[in-house]
Amino acid sequence: MANRPAKPNKVPTNHRKVAVIGSGPAGLSCAGDLAQRGYEVTIFEALHVPGGVLMYGIPEFRLPKALVQKEINNLRQMGVDIQTNMVIGKIYALDELMELGYEAIFIGSGAGLPSFMRIPGENLNGVYSANEFLTRINLMKAYQFPSSDTPVKVGRRVAVVGGGNVAMDAARCAKRLGADEVTIIYRRSEAEMPARIEEVHHAREEGIIFRLLTNPTRILGTDSGWVRAVECVEMELGEADSSGRRRPVVKKGSEFQIEIDTIVIAIGTSPNPLIKSTTPGLETQRWGGIIVDEATMATSKEGVYAGGDAVTGAATVILAMGAGKTAAQAIDDYLNKKHQADG
Repeated sequence: MANRPAKPNKVPTNHRKVAVIGSGPAGLSCAGDLAQRGYEVTIFEALHVPGGVLMYGIPEFRLPKALVQKEINNLRQMGVDIQTNMVIGKIYALDELMELGYEAIFIGSGAGLPSFMRIPGENLNGVYSANEFLTRINLMKAYQFPSSDTPVKVGRRVAVVGGGNVAMDAARCAKRLGADEVTIIYRRSEAEMPARIEEVHHAREEGIIFRLLTNPTRILGTDSGWVRAVECVEMELGEADSSGRRRPVVKKGSEFQIEIDTIVIAIGTSPNPLIKSTTPGLETQRWGGIIVDEATMATSKEGVYAGGDAVTGAATVILAMGAGKTAAQAIDDYLNKKHQADG
């Protein structure tokens, strides 16, 4: 995306239509490469603003939204049609898109289904998934409430559960929204944290507290149904598990409580099952990731390709963009062969 000219030229059309599902980094890079090859590309975006995780997940202080919208406007100038509020799997199934004349489809719908801990108290008011917390803040401008319609409760004391980049983003957003005390709770040691070293460093610089080798066991509420504390246990590291990281083991009798007003669960996401459940013949992993040929990003369904977090689960923007570019090349090869065969 970054190497395109400031005012991209619209390439003459080859009259072949391709659908791209999702306008995150994978979908945008795929759509841009296809548009440069003359394809008539339509992006179907489920939310009301295009940009995917670049808009709803990554905070403004890390990625200014104006930059994302500039890239999206470049795509529009190249002739890409971006349709928002289009939940594929509800409004159209993949087979219906094919019937509408789209000769190939790229699925870049991300991994927007949050994981929870399944501990008592997760249904209390003041419990957020990181997805909801960041979407409310980044995309729906909760930081401007009440001049924006979307509220977000932060309170004085916030706990964020998890050790990845998303946990760091949620913690730093909470700090910026006025929380006095923000604590990251992570069940392993800092050496095992999946977040990038610089993200942890920035969080520490901003005064965020790290409670390492700590695991929540239940969330406690007030009589009116709001969060008041999280009960945790201390952990110690045992033998390595299948991920190669040492497995955390509970220290007996180590229960303690942290008083909080809000808790954000940032322990991972998986792909929304909507496309899988409405697409016969689309093979997926047990956890929901779409199975692809890594060389071409082709799925088990002819003419359908996929990439980004919908395939890998939550990963990086760079990996998703690379998958989109790989898929665009493969789609171009597939449709050229198909048209040569059709004469």
